[in-house]
Amino acid sequence: HSHAPLTCGCRAWKSATWDGLVLGVYAKEKEEAVPQFTNAGETFDRLVSGKLTELLCISGPPLKKGKIRLFHGLHQDFPSVVVVGLGKKAAGVNDQENWNEDKENIRTAVAVGCRQVQDLEVPCVEVDPCGDAQSAAEGAVLGLYEYNEFKQEKKPVVTAQLHGSDGKEAWQKGVMFAEGQNLARYLMEAPANYITPMKFAEVIEQKLRSVNSNVKVHIRSKAWIEEQQMGAFLSVAKGSDEPPVFLEIHYSGSANANDSPLVFVGKGVTFDSGGISLKPSSGMDAMRADMGGAATVCSAIMTAAALNLPLNIIGLTPLCENMPSSRANKPGDVVRAKNGKTIQVDNTDAEGRLLLADALCYAHNFNARAIVNAATLTGAMDVALGSAATGVFTSSSWLWSHLYEASILTGDRVWRMPLFEHYTKQVTDCPLADVSNVGKYSRAGGACTAAAFLKEFVTVANWAHLDIAGVMSNKDEVPYLGKGMAGRPTRTLVEFATRLSKDKQSV
Repeated sequence: HSHAPLTCGCRAWKSATWDGLVLGVYAKEKEEAVPQFTNAGETFDRLVSGKLTELLCISGPPLKKGKIRLFHGLHQDFPSVVVVGLGKKAAGVNDQENWNEDKENIRTAVAVGCRQVQDLEVPCVEVDPCGDAQSAAEGAVLGLYEYNEFKQEKKPVVTAQLHGSDGKEAWQKGVMFAEGQNLARYLMEAPANYITPMKFAEVIEQKLRSVNSNVKVHIRSKAWIEEQQMGAFLSVAKGSDEPPVFLEIHYSGSANANDSPLVFVGKGVTFDSGGISLKPSSGMDAMRADMGGAATVCSAIMTAAALNLPLNIIGLTPLCENMPSSRANKPGDVVRAKNGKTIQVDNTDAEGRLLLADALCYAHNFNARAIVNAATLTGAMDVALGSAATGVFTSSSWLWSHLYEASILTGDRVWRMPLFEHYTKQVTDCPLADVSNVGKYSRAGGACTAAAFLKEFVTVANWAHLDIAGVMSNKDEVPYLGKGMAGRPTRTLVEFATRLSKDKQSV
């Protein structure tokens, strides 16, 4: 006997516009208690007459934080419901971890939930705001990001949107924060033959113009760099056939155009082979992300502009490649920076500090409220802290506290590092020039000697150097970021700029 053809909804499934739904549940306070849902979770549970509570109780042990359970067929509008564990309710700031635990738990849970929906190839997911719509949006948008420009088979595109009407503005803000970090991830992940210095500048220009009219973008050529007498920057660039670019962006968000700006400076080495001091070939492909400083500061400025933050920001990024050739820097060469100081280039792979030396000198032209530079500067930073936090070197307690407070909210943490005279001596005791580009006890405190080197080119009180080499990429340490270039700490820079825009203290 023949079977009648199955008439389940499977054929309609591809064309249906069903939504996935991600709902949060807190850890149980007491053993025998029923699961404690978020507001949206409770509302949905009532809608399905308590069926969600029932299924959650019989389907296994209480949900641990960051774990998920998937239920089908509960409601016609949401054939697939993902329940995610949020951990303890109202955990607040964890002083041991230096972050807001509620926010981190929401980011992680929502990201894991959204990825589950993506695996089901459902095109749209509605996300429970979990009491903090900004963090929920960040988790969704960061968690669903994937770099697939050059793949023929791509994962299905999933659009995340807010479930319900609680916290629309906060959700939108979270989307902007996350999209800013995703732009930095995109720029860092992209191959170096696609994101060249010029292409980087063009992408940033196009993005900035699309979000705000209060921006000016100057893409400075090699001739301009020569006029500025940026001899240190040029010495690195000359080894490559790819021409250098100095990207200068101005965002005028303050009501008063003359308000002192926050100046961001970012290292933009679009590929770092090490130059004549060639790096080992294993893992060298990751050096396409050696422009992470430029990527994060430019993305942060784009986000600040999208948020219409009421302050003036200037971004300065020297962009070039560091390549070996017959024209490249040689170990022992002496070059002259913009401020007239001479530098002995003992290791051509300590090139980021040469770019930054000239960019920091130039940054002094703007009567800055603060100068903050970011750079994937030293392997030693990664050895010191790994990917837990960005190292911050600053003599300004005011700047440090703003960066630190910002990082507690974003979960993209910072940790303070020393700028002792102890390290300065190691770079200024130099055989041929004013300063050497590596410390004389080369391996000891490499992140600190690099910072001490930069300090030689700064005369303002409010300066901070962020060494982001350790947070450049993610394996699985930050659960809401997939594997790949991390775009950190873009959100912390945006939150920091937000705090600065509210702090009227004139420096």
